[in-house]
Amino acid sequence: MNRSIPAAASIALFTFLAGAAPARAAELNVTRPNIVYILADDLGYGDLSGLNPESKIRTPNLDAMAESGMVFTDAHSGSAVCTPTRYGVLTGRYAWRSRLKSGVLWGFSPPLIPPDRMTVASFLKRQGYQTAGIGKWHLGLGWTRKDGQPITDANARKFDNSLIDFSRRIKNSPVAAGFDYFWGISASLDMPPYVFIENDHSVGIPTAIKGFVKVPGSLVEYLGLDGKSRRGPAYENFKLADVLPTLAQKAVEFIERAAEDGRPFFLYLPLNSPHTPIAPSKSFLGRSGLNAYADFVLETDWAAGHVLKALRRLGLEKNTLVVFTSDNGCSPRADFKGLAKFGHNPSYVFRGEKADIFEGGHHVPFIVRWPGRITAGTKSADTICHTDLLATVAEILDVKLPENAGEDSVSILPDLLGTADGPVREATVHHSINGSFSIRQGKWKLELCPGSGGWSDPRPNSEEAKQLPPIQLYDLTADIGEKHNVYDSHPDVVKRLTALLRKYADEGRSTPGEPQPNDTPVDIWYARNRAKK
Repeated sequence: MNRSIPAAASIALFTFLAGAAPARAAELNVTRPNIVYILADDLGYGDLSGLNPESKIRTPNLDAMAESGMVFTDAHSGSAVCTPTRYGVLTGRYAWRSRLKSGVLWGFSPPLIPPDRMTVASFLKRQGYQTAGIGKWHLGLGWTRKDGQPITDANARKFDNSLIDFSRRIKNSPVAAGFDYFWGISASLDMPPYVFIENDHSVGIPTAIKGFVKVPGSLVEYLGLDGKSRRGPAYENFKLADVLPTLAQKAVEFIERAAEDGRPFFLYLPLNSPHTPIAPSKSFLGRSGLNAYADFVLETDWAAGHVLKALRRLGLEKNTLVVFTSDNGCSPRADFKGLAKFGHNPSYVFRGEKADIFEGGHHVPFIVRWPGRITAGTKSADTICHTDLLATVAEILDVKLPENAGEDSVSILPDLLGTADGPVREATVHHSINGSFSIRQGKWKLELCPGSGGWSDPRPNSEEAKQLPPIQLYDLTADIGEKHNVYDSHPDVVKRLTALLRKYADEGRSTPGEPQPNDTPVDIWYARNRAKK
């Protein structure tokens, strides 16, 4: 397990890079690359034509990125849904160590990341980086109620304009998590408030109550009080189809400002697409020839390409490490049956979908480009996790992380440089929407639930699930589709992986170091025990 690169390798790498004689002054600082992390929302592994030969959606910008960089074929989100994955990306820690044991936060939920918790942004800011978060936050914000009462997880789901003071500063906003600049939305676009946020203030004061419905042509729009889903405070001029293009343009504007400044920068770009509400811009509507979801995937590819072209135009491409990935698997809102008629499967060869403990819930696309450092057109079959970002950037900068940071983060730099002499991770933990646990080590994947733990069949507590064994064990080398549960044939593997998962939970970390406290107690049988209550 690699958390620090050997000194000799660091010197050799620096000597090699220093001899590259880059053309621009901004590229001379080869040991401090710019870092761009693009996180799509609910994009399936099978949606990218560069990863899935059978994909019916052409994604030219991301395909080109894959050809010029490295594709990880066994990359995973720490969770099968939005909020916990984002927590893991930024903190290098599994979200089930926090108060969030299942599900996701809402648009008015209180912050999940405490101010004293190190994030990738706060770490890089201390190293002299300019930092920006542009996009979907979904990690809770400190909104202020007009009546002075606290907002809690229990009362955060439903608010109207009379309860929130949108003129007040948002406490514990992304700027409190280490970002110099933030522009984006509070949560998913099907969760109020429907308003942009800049730094720690609402961009405009919501004066309307809106929801969304599906209208002919599959284009989703806000329709005022006629909206059928999750109505709430909205800025009058806020439109769904404007969000993705706005995020892409704001990202480019930040890169342009950062280039003028000259210091290295970190851009965290969590997109709102292709998550529901599926709302491609009119210029993309119908372009795929499949459905609106596929159109939205095309626009997601465009958004990534818009950022990549800006880096090239500004002469920043050679000294910028770019990651493109997704927060979890594809949602059934994409219309799997409709896409299947065209021969397209967003989940690729994996079982399940977003929310599930099965591979379709958390096995995600992961492309990394770093010209001159990563060999173009390469692939890695090493198992990696979204939580690995913090340890990776720390190793790139040759800075040791404190014991109470990045407890589940492992550097993938050896994979990127082609120097890894084995798996970088000892094991990887997965988590479903209902709090079901899974642990993966080598070819073995142990799932501590009888069904999907999510939205696909067998659903939790369904009659079908009740007839199944309480645990599942799969040999993913022979059975990537998770069709044959072999738990009864390998009791030694079940015992070993269960003990390892319990150790990770009890010690507050899965990486070497001093044990750390979890925010709240962790029960690896959480979903099962909750179902019994």
